[in-house]
Amino acid sequence: MDAPQKIEYRGGCHCGTVRYKVRAPTELEVFDCNCSMCVMTGYRHLIVSAEDFTLLKGKEALSEYCFNTGIARHLFCRECGIKSFYVPRSHPDGYSVNLRCLDPGQVGEVSVLAFDGTHWEDAISGLAKD
Repeated sequence: MDAPQKIEYRGGCHCGTVRYKVRAPTELEVFDCNCSMCVMTGYRHLIVSAEDFTLLKGKEALSEYCFNTGIARHLFCRECGIKSFYVPRSHPDGYSVNLRCLDPGQVGEVSVLAFDGTHWEDAISGLAKD
């Protein structure tokens, strides 16, 4: 089966200090996680490989927060506090982009899949790695 065609999306933080572009399929699949961090921030995970992500500006404005295993690198804009992307524990060689931080008018069809981040160790086996 052929891989889905990818297009470019752009996004960033609330104040515009952090901007990036990402290549992903036209029909997006995102994860809605119920872990403590994602529930509090309303994060919707669009997982992409490192080669499909480019930080355009704002590297110097990113602040990092790690907890629990320390594998995930949660990155926040120091100006507005928004986590528009980060390096997830599930895909430490890629990125999770917050669907809600992509620029308006770009996103078409989206499938939202539940991910039980509260029971991360049990749920991760069902999450495909690219």
